[in-house]
Amino acid sequence: MPQTRDTPAATGWMREARFGLFVHFGVYSMAARHEWVRSYEEIDDAAYQRYVDHFDPDLFDAADIARAARAAGMRYAVLTTKHHDGFCLWDSAVTDYSSARVCGRDLVAEFVTAVRAEGLKVGFYHSLLDWHHPDYVIDGVHPLRNAPDVAALNSGRDMGRYRAYLHAQVKELLTSYGQIDLMFYDFTFPWDRGGMPGKGPEDWDSAELLATTRALQPGIVVNNRLGIPGDYVTPEQYQPDRPLVDDGVEIMWEACQTLNGSWGYHRDNLEFKDPGDLARMLVQSVSNNGNMILNVGPDGRGNIEPRARGVLNSLADWMRLHARAIHGAGPAPFTPPAHGVYTLRGDRLYLHLFSWPFRHVHLPGLAGRVEYAQLLGDGSEVGLDVLDSTPQPHAHLSPLPQPEGTLTLTLPVTRPDVLVPVVELFLTEA
Repeated sequence: MPQTRDTPAATGWMREARFGLFVHFGVYSMAARHEWVRSYEEIDDAAYQRYVDHFDPDLFDAADIARAARAAGMRYAVLTTKHHDGFCLWDSAVTDYSSARVCGRDLVAEFVTAVRAEGLKVGFYHSLLDWHHPDYVIDGVHPLRNAPDVAALNSGRDMGRYRAYLHAQVKELLTSYGQIDLMFYDFTFPWDRGGMPGKGPEDWDSAELLATTRALQPGIVVNNRLGIPGDYVTPEQYQPDRPLVDDGVEIMWEACQTLNGSWGYHRDNLEFKDPGDLARMLVQSVSNNGNMILNVGPDGRGNIEPRARGVLNSLADWMRLHARAIHGAGPAPFTPPAHGVYTLRGDRLYLHLFSWPFRHVHLPGLAGRVEYAQLLGDGSEVGLDVLDSTPQPHAHLSPLPQPEGTLTLTLPVTRPDVLVPVVELFLTEA
């Protein structure tokens, strides 16, 4: 196995946690058509203002969200402090474009208090983009990219002034709420979009922003979307099927997944992922030495909609029984059977069965390495056998011979009624 890069993310709480909650919420939630609605529909400031004027998150209950995360087995939670539309969820001293000025609530403060009360790590998402700020230079994803006077609009804009604003807001966030455990910056795009230049690390002064982040919050975990190396990488809406490696060294990663393809509330998008698929994605992440963060997008009033809550409840039921195969677990140095994958935690090996075999499952290389086995969900014993490697009389009545060193498990015929059945194997000394 490649050496693991020694960073706070690789060695600290994040690998132990393995599972987190993303919360995308803002005035775009009222449009209910994706968090990029302003860009997709090229909505100018005046038209977008209707959402700001009517923003009233009366059902945003940070304590309820934090409890739901904790119950679902998540160990950290990340809130969008500001998304690309520029609207802030805290009482910023450098803008009136915030929840504190519009509806009198510092939603970041509420979130931090609630998440800490549940014993979870606190994370902030902060957009580097800002489609509201008058000095942010219009680019190929900006809502005004096709305005007839875009060149004239850009002529008076100054990214230097915008950088000062961006850095000032980051300093506010990292000095006003106590210890912050994770910073998820989003995002750098140095390539042309729509024939217009993108924005790279120099536009944000990423090196200085990262240095400031670390100076203000020693030990904080920072992602890679400043366009310079951070502590971990963030594959979005796809699921790695192997450990991620850079120059022969394993790097920490976090699969960023939505419930239905949208981060912000999208009322008419009904393509919700099956809870069993999400559980398998989480298991696959851990088996490949990664994390998974799963997003909820509260609706325009701040409520977690019933469909999203139902998915979280299903994951909570599974994690209540199977959390020890996830938290603090990682990849195993054994080849799993075709039916599933392994995770390993100390002297416990966990076989996550993605399909249910009839009666027997064969585990190469584990003969003599397992002293006891049980279904993790109910603690019921699973039989262990080492079959002879040579053909036997009446072989039609028993499992086929297996290669030397193979351990055979005898399973019940009926699949356990859980999202992903897990067999817990108690390992002996090597």
